[in-house]
Amino acid sequence: MSQEQILTRLRKVEGQVRGLQRMIAEGQDCDAILTQIMAARAALDKIALSIASEHLDRCMDAFLLQPDGRAKILRTMQLFLKLSPAVAAEEAPAESESKQE
Repeated sequence: MSQEQILTRLRKVEGQVRGLQRMIAEGQDCDAILTQIMAARAALDKIALSIASEHLDRCMDAFLLQPDGRAKILRTMQLFLKLSPAVAAEEAPAESESKQE
């Protein structure tokens, strides 16, 4: 995804968030509001995964040539996995449980 494509998608998300503000101000139905929140969130997740994927493609060769390259690759992979909606969903209950203790 090019920089312009990313910016275009971010502008769309910005529009969605403005729409959400308007929906809340107008007292619209909670189901409709939550649906729009999920749509904006999904769009941001897609953008983040695209950026992370391109980062991996560009940087992997450079990382392999560096002395601490393995650590940088692992750190990048951990970030990539945190961006994954499936991994984030699995981590959420553990995070909330640890906050309650």
